[in-house]
Amino acid sequence: MSLYDLLNSTPSLTTLLCLTLGLLVGSFLNVVIYRLPEMMKREWNSQCKELLETNQAEEYLGAPLSTPFNLAVPRSRCPDCGHEIRAYENIPVISYLLLRGRCSSCKNGISARYPLLEMITGLLSGYIAYVYGFSALTLALLILTWVLIALTMIDFDHQLLPDNMTLPLLWLGLMINSQNLITDLSSAFWGAVLGYLALWSVYWAFKLATGKEGMGYGDFKLLAALGAWVGWQMLPLIILLSSLVGAIIGIALIALKGRDHSQPMPFGPFLAIAGWIALIWGQAITDYYWQFLT
Repeated sequence: MSLYDLLNSTPSLTTLLCLTLGLLVGSFLNVVIYRLPEMMKREWNSQCKELLETNQAEEYLGAPLSTPFNLAVPRSRCPDCGHEIRAYENIPVISYLLLRGRCSSCKNGISARYPLLEMITGLLSGYIAYVYGFSALTLALLILTWVLIALTMIDFDHQLLPDNMTLPLLWLGLMINSQNLITDLSSAFWGAVLGYLALWSVYWAFKLATGKEGMGYGDFKLLAALGAWVGWQMLPLIILLSSLVGAIIGIALIALKGRDHSQPMPFGPFLAIAGWIALIWGQAITDYYWQFLT
C-alpha cells in the first residue's frame, strides 16, 4: 500500500500528522509574527536613509542595518539574557513544559503565548484534516489557516497587515477556485472585488463624516482575500461575524485586562477569525439562519 492510499484510507493518521505538522508550523509562526514586522521596519529605515541621503539611520534595534535579519537568521535568543535557543529547547509545547516556562540560562519567564499559539495552530490543523480528510482542499485550508493566524497576531501586536501576506493570499484564493475547490471562479472574483470595496466604502464614509481614519487599507485587502476564498455570498456573514467577534473580544479585554475602551483595536484579527468560521461553518450557519426565519 502506498503512502497516499494509507493516508486516504486512515483518517485518524491524517489527522494526527496534520496536528503534528500544525504544532511545528505554529513554532515557525511565532518567528514570523515577531520577525516579519521588524524586517519591514528595518527596510523602511533603510529606505528613509536612502531617500534623505543621511547616515543617521545606520543602525536599527542596536544592530547595523547591514546585519542579516530575516526568518532564518539570526538564531532565536532569550530576549533577557541573549541565550541562544538550542534545538531541543524549541520543541513545540514540550520544551516549554520541560523548561517549566523559563529560560534555561537566566531562568526568567517565557511568555505562555508561544506554546498557546503552537497548540492552537496544531488543533486547528488537526480539525481541518479530521473534517476534510487527505485532500487538496485540506492542504489549501491549512495554508489559509496558518496565514490567518500569523496575520491575526501581527495585527494585534502592530496594527499592521503586511501586503506580502494579504496579497498572495488573495491570489491563492483565486487560483484554487479556478478549480472550483471551494466555490466557482466568478464568485471568488466578485468576492475579492466586493470585499475590498465594502470596507473601502466604509473607510471613506467614516473619514468624510469625522475627518478620521477608522481602519487601514490592510483590512480592505484582507476582506478581499477572504472573498476570493469563500465567494461574495459569504461576505455579509463575515462582516456580521467580525463585528460580533470584535465585540466579544473587546468586552473580554476590558473586563479581564482593564483595557481602555477608548484605545483603538485592530479590525484585522476579527476579520480573520470571522473568515475562518465562515469558511468552515458558513453554509451551516446560513442554512440554520434561514430555517430559523422560515
